[in-house]
Amino acid sequence: MNDNTLKRTMKLRHLVVFGVAFLTPMIAYTIYGVIATSSHGVESGSICFAVVAMLFTALSYGHMAKAYPAAGSTYTYTRKAINSKLGVIAGWIVLLGYVFFPMAIWLIGASYLSAAVPAVPSWVWLVGFIVITSLINFIGAEVGSKVNFVMVGIQVGIIIAFLAFTIKAITDGMGEGTLASFSPFHNPDIEFSYTVAGAAAACYCFLGFDALTTFTEDAIDPTKNIPRAIILTLLICGAIFLVVTYFTHLVHPSYDYANPDNAAYEIARQVAPSAFGAIFLIGTIVGQFAAGLSAQASGARLLYAMGRDGVLPKKLFGKLHPARKTPVNGIILTGAIALFAIFLDVTKATAYINFGGFVAFFFVNLSVIAQYFVKQKQRSAKGIILYLIFPILGALLCLYLLAHLDRFAIILGCCWAVAGIIYLFVLTKGLKEEPPELGIDG
Repeated sequence: MNDNTLKRTMKLRHLVVFGVAFLTPMIAYTIYGVIATSSHGVESGSICFAVVAMLFTALSYGHMAKAYPAAGSTYTYTRKAINSKLGVIAGWIVLLGYVFFPMAIWLIGASYLSAAVPAVPSWVWLVGFIVITSLINFIGAEVGSKVNFVMVGIQVGIIIAFLAFTIKAITDGMGEGTLASFSPFHNPDIEFSYTVAGAAAACYCFLGFDALTTFTEDAIDPTKNIPRAIILTLLICGAIFLVVTYFTHLVHPSYDYANPDNAAYEIARQVAPSAFGAIFLIGTIVGQFAAGLSAQASGARLLYAMGRDGVLPKKLFGKLHPARKTPVNGIILTGAIALFAIFLDVTKATAYINFGGFVAFFFVNLSVIAQYFVKQKQRSAKGIILYLIFPILGALLCLYLLAHLDRFAIILGCCWAVAGIIYLFVLTKGLKEEPPELGIDG
């Protein structure tokens, strides 16, 4: 028996709870204003479009988890199914999401604290988040599965309370004054392109469901439970986000907010007692803090893995702190990059992260076609649907949503991709050599 292997203790329910905790149930509230302004008030319609688009990609992740049950990254799937050099580009795009994700999380938290305490500039809260989180990650603290259960419980409790106050306000005549309306899904006066733009913004809520693939060595019967957990996580969170946006729209039909970055907090103060506004703020900040802690730890470890394998400078990123055994330089870099958020708003920051997510998802859908339809020649009627049509739809939807992101984010994302291509040429000496393998297989 090999003692250097992980115990398979995670059942389907454990995987789903982790997935829901990672996506953060309250995230739909924290970026509600961004979705509302992007969609011009058809928030629930945008959520539905996003769920459908993500469902095709979730199926593709499930297929690839079956093909490579010991691996769990877009890079690994692209490298093994398509091409090692293309895999480096995919890994570079994954790096965009992992390293820049904490920036968006901390920016959202800072915007809510700034709304609660206007006398303190938003950048002060942002720097505070970065410093405290970086120090904790340097020490090496990790959020365990028990904390995930507690965090999910707290967020669900706050969501239920918010919904109760919202429904009461609607029945008292606030907003549309009715609990049954189709307006959150469709408005004939609003062009469909705004629904798609809202869906592109809403996809930020779903980023991270693919993290479940990194638990293939912890899961019982991973070839069945990992794909199931991915789909269930997506559907459960999609349902939560749909209910949240539906009732929030009904109580506040207008998408005109003083500051879209903290619109839900503004609504909470209108529909609920002042004490709940404080509870909602605390829940939001705790959720953002925990998410930022986890996201920075993941980003720093990805930088360490790439440095250890020689894809990034080994002397800078490939070493751990001798005493703490933490990737200090990676932690410092992710914190430093997050300072860039001082010059951004939540809309641009989340769009920038979504760019990386959409491109990574695009590669995963292509990997399914290459692995199953091309290599394994699964071309029966079922195979054509599952391994060709569905992943093509997933890939096209990802590109369609990407095209509706903030233009500034698309420009920055393309610059990042070009930098990755240039780095690949340097790394492989003009594509003459094979690139080293990234150690991000989970």
